Amino acid sequence: QILKDATLYFSRATPNLATVIPAMDLVDKKLTTYSLNPKYSPAICAAVSLAKQTLNQYYQLTDSTEVYRIAMVLHPRHKLTYFKKANWEEGWIDTA
Repeated sequence: QILKDATLYFSRATPNLATVIPAMDLVDKKLTTYSLNPKYSPAICAAVSLAKQTLNQYYQLTDSTEVYRIAMVLHPRHKLTYFKKANWEEGWIDTA
């Protein structure tokens, strides 16, 4: 469901660059929760872990450009507060 929700969210008419990192963080958090949930079979947990690895590969690509961090810092809702609440390392926050 979380992947469907993310797809629909970013398929709307006016996606916002400043929402990419928070959305990826939310998806990552949900996938982590699902992969560790004992109610799911080992096969499902393994598939969810693979999805999480794929998400993390795309997340790492956001490091190759400053656009995402700039968009978040300039966004009135996020600024540096998002990075601090998400427990980013101080060095990463300083870079942002």
